[in-house]
Amino acid sequence: MKTAEILKKVDIPRHKLYYLEQKGYISPKRIPMGDLEAREYSEEDTLKIKLIWKYLKRGFKHKMAYQKAIEELKSKAA
Repeated sequence: MKTAEILKKVDIPRHKLYYLEQKGYISPKRIPMGDLEAREYSEEDTLKIKLIWKYLKRGFKHKMAYQKAIEELKSKAA
């Protein structure tokens, strides 16, 4: 999924999305497009973004929102 699709689907601001990437919470694949690069988000990245954003909107700080999202992912997988 491309950046524009994620922004629309999750309704997260672009700067927040890029911050999650900068912190290493998500790792989209980089696809060269001429002089630029496009980001391609996996289903796992998309789910993490949705969960992290849910916790950020509830007032959690980034690190705690990430930890809670990972806990939720693990509990769903079990």
